[in-house]
Amino acid sequence: MISSDTRIYLASGSPRRREILEQMGVHIERIHADIDESVLPGENAVTYTERLARGKADAGWAVVQSCGLPSRPLLSADTTVVVDGEIFGKPEDAADAARMLRTFSGRGHQVVTSVAVRQDDRVELRTSVTEVVFRPLSEEDIQRYIDSGEPFDKAGAYGIQGRAAVFIARIEGSYTGVMGLPVFETAELLGLFGHRFP
Repeated sequence: MISSDTRIYLASGSPRRREILEQMGVHIERIHADIDESVLPGENAVTYTERLARGKADAGWAVVQSCGLPSRPLLSADTTVVVDGEIFGKPEDAADAARMLRTFSGRGHQVVTSVAVRQDDRVELRTSVTEVVFRPLSEEDIQRYIDSGEPFDKAGAYGIQGRAAVFIARIEGSYTGVMGLPVFETAELLGLFGHRFP
């Protein structure tokens, strides 16, 4: 069934995800859904982001039900960065951010973003994996970027849409996926729940 209601619930506090959805013409209502984001032993990046995206969707749907809100699609997502099998989440502090940026310097890494959409008992999931290559970074580059304050709320300690754009030699995959919400996969998912784009 094609719906004329473009409103969805968003189980994410990310301003970047909100902006991307608004650019797609989707109207959102924010739902607060916190879950434990610890990596499980032996868990790879795709399994991790898919588990968290699904977990956030379930937690968000529980809020929708407990508040007696109308049934409409709820979107959640999770993004992480991986190098040689090591998962890089949000940095704990400046030293952790510097460690991450040094690891990425002059080489490639993968940004994995999983998106889940839930409505009632139906859950659909898509994952985007993008290769990002950084130019070599000097210690001065790293310190200046940390001093900007930008790394601290971002997986992998950088934002592709911010000052760190100058570090990126090339990407292969989804630019918006690196930002935290791959538009192609998101539109595909919402299409399964009756939304039409553009």
